[in-house]
Amino acid sequence: LLNSNVVNDLILLETMMDNMTGRQKDACVLVRMLALRGLGNIASGSPEKVRKHGAKLLASMVNGMDDKDDPHNLVALEAMSSLSKLLDHLEEGDIQSMLLHIAIRIRPFFDSEQPDLRRSSIVLFGNLTKFSQGDCEVFFEQILNGLVTLLLHLQDPKPEVVKACKFALRMCGPHMGCEGLCDMFLNHLRDDRSLHYGEFMNNVCKHLMQSYPEMLNRLILTNLFYFKSNWVDIRAAAPMFIGFLVLHVDEDQCHQVDLDQLISGE
Repeated sequence: LLNSNVVNDLILLETMMDNMTGRQKDACVLVRMLALRGLGNIASGSPEKVRKHGAKLLASMVNGMDDKDDPHNLVALEAMSSLSKLLDHLEEGDIQSMLLHIAIRIRPFFDSEQPDLRRSSIVLFGNLTKFSQGDCEVFFEQILNGLVTLLLHLQDPKPEVVKACKFALRMCGPHMGCEGLCDMFLNHLRDDRSLHYGEFMNNVCKHLMQSYPEMLNRLILTNLFYFKSNWVDIRAAAPMFIGFLVLHVDEDQCHQVDLDQLISGE
């Protein structure tokens, strides 16, 4: 019903929205999940009303992501999917106040065993970049925190997760302060284009070390974590990533590399 504009004709929107919001404390996980789905459907049925009720809808989605009694993350998954639908219709000021919290909250889902959680969290992260201009430095840090994961998951076994990573990286590119990297993401990560991963990563690492040489150790440490990944293609991609980083770093930055740690792979 909330997916249809008929709720406006029947003057039902506010009543139904209040009912859906109230169901967020229901004891049943499925009811809480469906309540969030209903609230997210307002983006389709009454997009012009989303702005008016933006703060309330945003709070519902954030609460859903923080649901503590959700062992299979069904509520969190619905909250992320619904928030992606709502974002284009929310006030920028409402999003800005919650941007950092949401970005930090969804980050662990990038590596979830559940492909739907990986895909939804990564798509939401890409959509959040639209609102990063006002607090660019803070969100830039979140982009750097997620960059290695997004690049490695281009080798994800699930095509829908790979597609999500391509989207998120294309969205992140313009906010990274490196024109060459931005162009690479826009040109090579199109959905209709196959990717030669090794060649792509070689060029990505060249741009990373030209623009952010001080990031070398941080990037290596994040990659080391993926040496124990459950996905064989990602386990293979991580040492290749490190190899290309070291290949392209200037000699005066090599002191950042802890060789004992690198050789032990820990």
